[in-house]
Amino acid sequence: MRFASLGSGSKGNATLLETEQSCILIDCGFSIKETERRMARLGRAPSDLTAILVTHEHSDHIKGVLPLARKYKMPVYCSYGTGEHGQLRLSHHWRHLELGTAIDIGGISVMPVAVPHDAREPCQFVFSYRKKTFGLLTDLGSITPFVREHYRNCDALLLECNHDVTMLANGPYPYSLKQRVGGDWGHLNNQQAASLLEDAEVARLQHVVIAHLSEKNNTPALARMAIEPMLVNSDALLSADQEAGFDWLDIA
Repeated sequence: MRFASLGSGSKGNATLLETEQSCILIDCGFSIKETERRMARLGRAPSDLTAILVTHEHSDHIKGVLPLARKYKMPVYCSYGTGEHGQLRLSHHWRHLELGTAIDIGGISVMPVAVPHDAREPCQFVFSYRKKTFGLLTDLGSITPFVREHYRNCDALLLECNHDVTMLANGPYPYSLKQRVGGDWGHLNNQQAASLLEDAEVARLQHVVIAHLSEKNNTPALARMAIEPMLVNSDALLSADQEAGFDWLDIA
């Protein structure tokens, strides 16, 4: 199993997960043309995809989902609440995900995990394949006991470090947006992300990728400073870029 990013941040998000049998796209916040360009950079095309999974309906995650599904005729899996966005639930491409219930997609076990975020029925995902586990965790404002339990035993982790608390407080956002981003239903700050690893089996982690960094309220260096002390192997720590994403990472 391996994973890569087409891009991560407020301007668009998309992640690829691949095995010998299947290739899944998680979210698509880019246009069809841009998605095709970014996938080509990773040696893939939308025609290679088995399915699209959607975490929630914010535009930086769902913008290109239905256009891509229509053009390439593939299923889209998401919660009922997320499916209420636009015409998604009415499309024959839509497949219902029940949060907390694992399903099999192309031989990969997919667990949709409910998270606190200001969307209709948001989730994140834990993927299992041949005794290896990949956790994708972005777009949540706080870490619940339920989340901690599901992300405790991952071999690789894509983890939101959206903002630094001080930078957000002193930054250019209006007060209402600062409250939203920093609230329990907003986005994880660096210290919250680090706290997730307190209960995790960190020696097992082959890769930890810092993701969804705010361009105005965080820096990769500050996020790394928070996360690195929690890890046994600091070489496992990488960061996802808005433009470049990151290249394929194998889970051995």
